[in-house]
Amino acid sequence: MHKPTLEQLAIQLESGNLRDRMVALASLRHVPAASAVPLIKKVLDDESLQVRSMAVFALGMKPTEECYPILVKLLESDPDYGIRADAAGALGYLEDGRALEALVRAFYEDTDWLVRFSAAVSLGNLKDARAYEVLIQALDAKEVVVQQAAIAALGEIKAIEAVPHILRFAQSSDWLVRQRLAEALGHLPTPKSISALKYLEKDSHPHVAESAHISSERIARAIA
Repeated sequence: MHKPTLEQLAIQLESGNLRDRMVALASLRHVPAASAVPLIKKVLDDESLQVRSMAVFALGMKPTEECYPILVKLLESDPDYGIRADAAGALGYLEDGRALEALVRAFYEDTDWLVRFSAAVSLGNLKDARAYEVLIQALDAKEVVVQQAAIAALGEIKAIEAVPHILRFAQSSDWLVRQRLAEALGHLPTPKSISALKYLEKDSHPHVAESAHISSERIARAIA
């Protein structure tokens, strides 16, 4: 199949047809970051929210020196909460430690739960222990999905000291919360983690039980 040239993609991104612009953006996944980012920037202010969202996500997948400051600016000042959430997510994909401060600030200051959720997920992706305090506070969020993200992220940053804080979710009525707990405990090898995983292996939901079993095996290998 013929691959479009950069020139063709650039023209397509300026098309009045929404589908053309979306197809061109999708085609950039095959283009090296240095060549792709200038084209992605062309549609960051597109009239279509869907195109803008795709473009922001693409910046996280095509890291260059330009991407970090663009994404931080979008996270901090874009009027659309969806774009701010996309920017938070893309910063996690960049895995740039400089994003920690912006993500923590977004978690504390943004008024939309989706942005806070994306920030918590990305703080886990950064695998930076400095995110510990904000993630512990995220456990008390009123939105269950934010709690899920915080539990998973605490596992990602291998915060052993978080174990007593997350074990209270072992009897959550939401099976996805229990599954995130089972997955996180696999990264947190402590006697309490092992005991909790044995309990979760008997969970009534098969996904929770399976995740607990996998995590138990991971810990067993780690301490063998």
